[in-house]
Amino acid sequence: MNLTHRLATEADIPVLVALMDLAISGPLAAFLTPDQIAASRVLMGLDSQIIADRTYIIVEADGVLAGCGGWSRRITAYGGDHTPGRVPAPLTPGVDAARVRAMYTHPDFLRRGIGRMILDLCETAARDAGYDRVELVATLGGEPLYRSSGYVELERFEDDRGGVPVPLIRMGKPLAG
Repeated sequence: MNLTHRLATEADIPVLVALMDLAISGPLAAFLTPDQIAASRVLMGLDSQIIADRTYIIVEADGVLAGCGGWSRRITAYGGDHTPGRVPAPLTPGVDAARVRAMYTHPDFLRRGIGRMILDLCETAARDAGYDRVELVATLGGEPLYRSSGYVELERFEDDRGGVPVPLIRMGKPLAG
C-alpha cells in the first residue's frame, strides 16, 4: 500500500464529509449507542477553518482517500462548522497547546498506520510553528491510538449538546524540540 499525503483544499470538502460520515456511523458505533451516534453528528465533523488555515491533511492509499486530520492554532478544541460554541480566536505558541483536530480514518483502512501518520505530520507541523505541546479531544474509539502515540488523559467529560451525553477524553502530549 502506497501512502501519500497532501493538504486539503475547499474542493475536497464533499469527500471529506462523506468519509467523516462513514467513520462516525461505522467504527465509532462499536463504542456508542445509536442515540450517541446521532448526537456525535451534531458534535463532530468538518471545520472548514482548518482547511482555510492550510493545516488539514488528507492521506491517500494508492490514490484512494484513506484518512484525514489536522492541527489548529485556534481555541476551538473539537467540532465542525455546525457545532455550537466554536471559538476561532488564535492560540499563542509557547503558551497554549496546538489542537489536533478532526481525525477520521475510512473503515476500510483501519489499523494500517493512517492515524499515526496523520498524528506525526500534525505534531511536526505544530512544533515547526512554535508549539511545545498539543491537545486533542478523543472519542472512545480514538483513545487507544492516542495513548499508544504518547498522549495522556487530561480530563474525561460528556458533551450533551447533541441531545444525549457523548463520552469524550481531552488528551495532551508534549512536543520534543
